Amino acid sequence: MGDQAADDDPAATPDESPADDAEAPRPEPEPADPSPSGPASADPAPSAEPTPSAGAPDDAEPSGNPETDPAAGSDPEPDAPAAPGPDCAAETGSHQREVEEYLGLPVDGEQSVEDCRAIRDFQREHGIEPDEGYAGPITWSSMQQLELAENPNADGACPTDLGRIACVDLTRQVMWVQDGEEVVFAPVPVRTGRDGYETRTGLKQVYWKSEDHWSTLYDVEMPYAQFFDGGQAFHAITGDIYSPPGSHGCVNMRHEDARALWDLLDNGDDVYVWGTKPGT
Repeated sequence: MGDQAADDDPAATPDESPADDAEAPRPEPEPADPSPSGPASADPAPSAEPTPSAGAPDDAEPSGNPETDPAAGSDPEPDAPAAPGPDCAAETGSHQREVEEYLGLPVDGEQSVEDCRAIRDFQREHGIEPDEGYAGPITWSSMQQLELAENPNADGACPTDLGRIACVDLTRQVMWVQDGEEVVFAPVPVRTGRDGYETRTGLKQVYWKSEDHWSTLYDVEMPYAQFFDGGQAFHAITGDIYSPPGSHGCVNMRHEDARALWDLLDNGDDVYVWGTKPGT
């Protein structure tokens, strides 16, 4: 959805401030940033492909099936493969391997009846709907947030010696804010740059905030925009942040998360981006 660089000139360089405010401050170049400069991030509306509505998980069509119920008084054929059942998804999910590993299942990247039942149990326990056992992005994101809840920076990837800092983990598609070692904004899911428009990694700073920003380049709203690297910014989108393939570089957030982050961060606050978004 609307990623950023609100610039009327598509040929503008990626590090230009949004042109709809000619006096917007420009960030000083950061020679320490190892990542190459990429195209200005501007996020068009989420993919037109059917995706799950916000709050209704996992983008796969229901395939149907509860557990197999053999006819009374008879057993299934010994060598016949078990069928998933009418309320259990038969399709292999987009995050099948990750979900299998999280649940302690055999990791083969292929949906099985046992996989479906275990995934469905997890979905029902955590209120994920539809609870049909499909290993999609919302189920995987929920698992990651559970893992991150206690200590999102357990591996020490985000600096703890810079005071308040927004941490963006591209690999896990989550962000949080910490002050030293204290988490002051719990991990939330995000949608970052797609292949060819990757969110640039490295240490940045919030340099311009625009609460009701509008991208004139892509003709799309960018609520609660907080720019931290040229045209790349945190901002809310109205569509589904789980929709593929990703943004044009911005860090897309759910509306309520972007609003809370807007209230927390100030110009000059550090932002650290690392990792690699799956599929890029």
